Amino acid sequence: MTTTETLAGSLRSQRLKAATSSTHDSLDKRIMSEDIFVSRERFAKFVRVQYRFHRDIQTLYATPLLRALLPDLEQRQRLAQIAADLGDLGQGIPAETAAVIPNDIELPQALGWLYVAEGSNLGGTILFKLAAKLGLGAAFGASHLAAHPDGAARHWREFTAALDAIAMTEAQEAAAIEGANVAFRTVRGYVEQEFA
Repeated sequence: MTTTETLAGSLRSQRLKAATSSTHDSLDKRIMSEDIFVSRERFAKFVRVQYRFHRDIQTLYATPLLRALLPDLEQRQRLAQIAADLGDLGQGIPAETAAVIPNDIELPQALGWLYVAEGSNLGGTILFKLAAKLGLGAAFGASHLAAHPDGAARHWREFTAALDAIAMTEAQEAAAIEGANVAFRTVRGYVEQEFA
């Protein structure tokens, strides 16, 4: 069985992961190259990146169609926690910039952006443990990285199950992949700006 055949028989979330792995891996390496756990100051720059990304996607959490398709979508947003973490770290809120996501974004692209956000939530549990070395945690400075009370893995599985169940054409799935890649590239841009 070829890789193409394997992917064709896989779940949408698995295909999204495979199709965005290069962009995602590149971003992860770029972030970790900045030694974000060497000091609270370095970590704060990372939290500023997080804030800028989550501010971009904030409107998606209020979209009726997305809320109907994805379980507990409203409870999944983390912007307020990130803002609180910035305050704990003595950081101001990053200045407003032009909206990255258009108001009329189509469903597949929106799903791609949310896939990236939920994936970062899952990956955040590893970063949460590393942040503890800086004296940060759920009560101070790293609340947005803390695992969901039900467990990060379960929370992720619930999201991907809903994502996998949405009926999509091939073209729509390609658009979701592009949305996710654009989201990863957007975060990469914020990393370059914050760590310049």
